[in-house]
Amino acid sequence: MGLSTTTAARWVERWERQQQLYAVDREERFEVIADLVEHVTRDRAVPLVLDLGSGPGCLAARLAARLPTAEVIAVDADPLLLELGSAHYGPALRYVRTVIGEPGWLDALALERPVDAVVSTTALHYLGTETLRGVYRELAGLLRPGGILINGDHISPDSTKVSELAIDIGRRRSERTAVSLVEDWDSWWAGAAEDPELARLLSHRADTGRPRCEGNDLTLSGHVALLRDAGFEHVGPVWQVGPSHVLAALR
Repeated sequence: MGLSTTTAARWVERWERQQQLYAVDREERFEVIADLVEHVTRDRAVPLVLDLGSGPGCLAARLAARLPTAEVIAVDADPLLLELGSAHYGPALRYVRTVIGEPGWLDALALERPVDAVVSTTALHYLGTETLRGVYRELAGLLRPGGILINGDHISPDSTKVSELAIDIGRRRSERTAVSLVEDWDSWWAGAAEDPELARLLSHRADTGRPRCEGNDLTLSGHVALLRDAGFEHVGPVWQVGPSHVLAALR
C-alpha cells in the first residue's frame, strides 16, 4: 500500500518548516526562481522544467502551480522524499529517482525533447567540483537555445572578507524574519523513523544507500567560470540576500 495523503501532507509540511532553517528568505527565493522560469518560457505552450535535488517537490509544485501547462519533473535520489511528494502533490509532477552526476543519471529522466528550464535549490553544493563541472556540461546539452539553468544556493562572494559580511547579514536577516522553528534536519529524520507508515520507505532508503556527498567550496566566480566553460554564454547572479544567491545561466 502507498502512503496516505494525510501522512504525506503532514511530513511535507514539516519538511517545509525545517527547510526554512537552511535557506535565507526561502519563499522569496522560490518566487524569484518561478519568475525567471515564467519569463523564459512565456512563449512555450508546454514548457519542460526539471527540478534537481527536489526533495519532496516543494519548489517543483510551486512551478507547476505557476505554469499550469508545464511538464515539471522532480528529480532526487531519496525514495522516501519522492514518495512523500508523489502522495502529497499527486499528478501535478512527474517524479524520477536518480543520483545527480553519476554515470548515466540522465537516462532515468527519459526525456524526449529539449528542456526549457532546469532549477535547483540548496542541492548542487553537495557535488564535488569536477562532478559539478560535468553536470553543468550535461545540462547545457539538454537545454534548448534560450533555455535557462537556475541555481539557488549558498554561494560565497569571492572576497573572504565580503563573504564574512554576507554570512552575518544572512544570519541577522533570518533572526529578524524567521518564525519560531523547533525542528531541524536531524529531528525531522528522527521523527520520520518513528512513524510506522514510513517504515517501508525508510528501509528501502537504507537498502539503496545515500549519494556520496563530495561538496565544493566554489565561490561565485567559480560557478560562473564552470557554467561558461559548459557552454552558457550569459551567466550571473540575479538575486542575493546574505550568502544566498540565485544564479542564472542562459543557453
